Amino acid sequence: MATAPRGAVGHGAPATEGEDDVDAQFWDDKYGGSERLFSGDVNGVLATEVADLPPGQALDVGCGEGADALWLARRGWRVTAVDISRVALRRAAAATDTELAERVAWTRGDPTGTPPPEGAFDLVSVQYFPLPHQPDHAALRGLLAAVAPGGTLLVGSHDLADLPPGQDREFDPGDYYRPADIAGLLDEDWTVLVDETRPRTAPPPEGTHHVHDVVLRARRLR
Repeated sequence: MATAPRGAVGHGAPATEGEDDVDAQFWDDKYGGSERLFSGDVNGVLATEVADLPPGQALDVGCGEGADALWLARRGWRVTAVDISRVALRRAAAATDTELAERVAWTRGDPTGTPPPEGAFDLVSVQYFPLPHQPDHAALRGLLAAVAPGGTLLVGSHDLADLPPGQDREFDPGDYYRPADIAGLLDEDWTVLVDETRPRTAPPPEGTHHVHDVVLRARRLR
């Protein structure tokens, strides 16, 4: 999870134009500070959990430089890939092969500011995305509602137990939803298939201590 100032990326309510500009600038600066921010490899949680799913319509929340969206597209999915950073989206589009271009819609926006269309996606993938807690859970409920009946919600997050004790942080992890928080809000319309902490399938990013993933996979029944 990239560290962000409080309120960045996911707002409790739809962002005003000024707030959106601040958030976009933060992430554009973050991506623009290096030639590539992430490895370019698909996230292990996604590759493991989606391998047995038939392709359909997918929503990639906070798609960044596009590795997950392109991995899905190569396997037959049609992907709406959303991010607030224009820099990240330009990189993602530049890395898209011609034959995959029609399968991925690179979409600039705050993934939580405006809810996605209800029941539109066979897969909603939320990988290491900092979604802030809200009293009414409006943004989270919007993402849940976007999953079609029979579809899958997949959330991957870092295990906070991997963080060194007493480490100074730019944000409070407690301000953001954890997979267990989300699982606790699912009603009888859902069945939880995976809710666990497990070792990462790839080494942690350089300079980090994240050696475990926390994974939630749930299927919407109706």
